[in-house]
Amino acid sequence: MQILAFIGFTLLVGIISYLKSRKTNEASADGYFLGGRSLTGVVIAGSLLLTNLSTEQIVGLNGAAFKDGILVMAWETLAAIAMVVTAVFLLPRYLKGGITTIPQFLENRYDKTTKSITSALFLSGYAIVLLPIVLYSGALAISNMFEIPTLLGVSKTTALWITVWSIGIIGSLYAILGGLKAVAVSDTINAVGLLIGGMLIPIFGLMAIGDGSISEGFSTLITSNPEKFKSMGGPESSIPFATIFTGMMLVQLFYWGTNQAIIQRALGAKNLKEGQKGLLLASFIKILGPLIVVLPGVIAFHMFGNQIENPDEAYPMLVSKVLPTALVGFFAAVLFGAILSSFNSALNSSVTLFGVDIYKSHFKTNATEKETVNAGKRFGIILAIISMCIAPLIAKAPDGLFGYLQEVNGCYSIPILTIIIVGYLTKYVPAIAAKIAIISGTVLYSISQFVLKPFVVGEENYPHFLHVMALLFVVNVLIMLLIGKFYPRKEAFSLTYTKQVDITPWKHLKSVGIAICLIVIAIYIYFA
Repeated sequence: MQILAFIGFTLLVGIISYLKSRKTNEASADGYFLGGRSLTGVVIAGSLLLTNLSTEQIVGLNGAAFKDGILVMAWETLAAIAMVVTAVFLLPRYLKGGITTIPQFLENRYDKTTKSITSALFLSGYAIVLLPIVLYSGALAISNMFEIPTLLGVSKTTALWITVWSIGIIGSLYAILGGLKAVAVSDTINAVGLLIGGMLIPIFGLMAIGDGSISEGFSTLITSNPEKFKSMGGPESSIPFATIFTGMMLVQLFYWGTNQAIIQRALGAKNLKEGQKGLLLASFIKILGPLIVVLPGVIAFHMFGNQIENPDEAYPMLVSKVLPTALVGFFAAVLFGAILSSFNSALNSSVTLFGVDIYKSHFKTNATEKETVNAGKRFGIILAIISMCIAPLIAKAPDGLFGYLQEVNGCYSIPILTIIIVGYLTKYVPAIAAKIAIISGTVLYSISQFVLKPFVVGEENYPHFLHVMALLFVVNVLIMLLIGKFYPRKEAFSLTYTKQVDITPWKHLKSVGIAICLIVIAIYIYFA
């Protein structure tokens, strides 16, 4: 019965996605990469949320909450503010320029070399870090939930390979054959399922604590574990409170405002109004995110306490404990949808980056749109196969690999954010400044985190990596501004309106944006 529910829901999502996207012209670059610039606010919001939310976050962030309490909600709630900033400041400029990829803007603002370097950094991050990690963590969750080794009579390693390749092939079909619209539609359906399924876990958990009463369960949870309900972390916590005002907001702004795998959904908006509505709707729902990815971890701590040695086991154990057997198949299906979403979204963005920024720029400058799309698809197939080969090997890596790889992402996130922000806020900073900022940002961060921290200063005495990111951001901005002062470009940069879509802003943008920011601040004050 669980297997049938799982297969049934998964097939339903696939059929609806096909029917909704079949009329989109996939032979054109806009049709394939941006869904024909036809995405509405609700679809954009659903796709943004599902692209972000996957097994490594659901399991990992609840594990962090099991250990540190609700202070880890910073990764969720502060994202809402970053999305508001993106909707107000960045998205109007993106849509005005009619870009398909973020590196395209960098070519217009700086030069082709800057664009290619940035695209290569994005692609390396997706291929080496994001895609294999999503496949591995997702396969591990599905394999354990359905007891694949027992079901198929194979070893855990073989079951992992089978699950990885199953997820990878299905995700590739969505991303490579269907384009962005198929990805976005499937994300929206799965978003609804994940919100419902994700909320069932804390509801059943609180009912278990409160003898059938949710309110009694919540009251008992707060009374019994007051230390877990403090929003401000100390110096020894995983998120010291001071980092919220330094690197945390920069990381959030990079992720929600400049990361191709995320912002591509908003770039596909039918107009600026729909794009802004999608971002703000997603930001409001993001405020509720801790109910799914933080609260269950605290509930698990209350129920299991010291029985769990590895915090990452907290969420799976809670699910198996409180979720009725009849709902396991449905929950596995929406979890599978979350896994697919993160995988196929990153893969679709990789296809876009290669086709538009690499193939058309360096391999065949006179390529037609159809040739560009086909080249991107071929690259996507190769990238998917590489990722599916790497993913099972992660099981042999040392513990804490995922956290280590998250830290590695800082090598390119802050340098890219720097040149985009400076690019939009200044007119005379030249291309050489952007190249120096990317190289210095990557090199200095690498030396800081992978030489000075482990071998010179020591991890205990070293600043938090979010503080390091903020410091290097300031250094890189100053470097670019100084170069711009002494070696300015000859002509001032001006952003040309391409008239691809209407860029009239949503009339309620400011009022809704301010309201969202005030809600986030109120949450922090309440739990302080």
